[in-house]
Amino acid sequence: ANQILSSGNFCWAPQNTSVAIENKLIRIFSVGDTLKNQIYQKFLYHFEQLGRKKYGPNYTLQKEDLSYIVRLAAYFFKDEAKCKELDLDLNKGILLTGPMGVGKTTWFRLMQFILAKEHKFYYITCRDVNFEFLRRGFDVIEKYTKGLPNEFQKCSICFDDLGTENNIKYFGNECNVMQEILLTRYDLFMDYGYKTHLTTNLSASEIEKYYTERVRSRLRKMMNVLAIPPDRKDKRC
Repeated sequence: ANQILSSGNFCWAPQNTSVAIENKLIRIFSVGDTLKNQIYQKFLYHFEQLGRKKYGPNYTLQKEDLSYIVRLAAYFFKDEAKCKELDLDLNKGILLTGPMGVGKTTWFRLMQFILAKEHKFYYITCRDVNFEFLRRGFDVIEKYTKGLPNEFQKCSICFDDLGTENNIKYFGNECNVMQEILLTRYDLFMDYGYKTHLTTNLSASEIEKYYTERVRSRLRKMMNVLAIPPDRKDKRC
């Protein structure tokens, strides 16, 4: 547990855990993991406080959120023992799926703020990738896969809201931009270990419909799937 605290993956200092977090925390850890449980409780407190700072004073973690956030924390903590218990492969990325408005984007954005600089991933929405493609063309696919010299280094990337973009035409050539990016990033994952993270409202069958069976298969191989139940309510309502 002390190694986790001193790993340098996060830029946060443990604080007193709020009673609300303690009361809501699902017993994800065994009784023998008291110290580690306390560390994650403190992390959740910090996570909630950061959420209030970024998104307003009413931001509150719900009980049903905690198991997913702890999984993300264990993954980005590189907590090997916990990830093994939770069946998370640290060599793969994260595919976070679920209905609209349950917090997927917010959780990744807060993780991005919390991570120390050298461990941050690049974040961009799939719609913004498409808009950039309209301006710059096929260089954008190269940018988010192999990188562009003196402009954009190859790195781990979180593509947010897969499925909100559309097929677009560039000088008459229609292209499913995210399909091409994901297929090439699979090759980068296999050859060099570069990770890709995704959030999406799409089901597995919808991913296959919009991006082909090949993409669906590649995503299973290169990502840990965290699936939020489809009956979860939109928190924005």
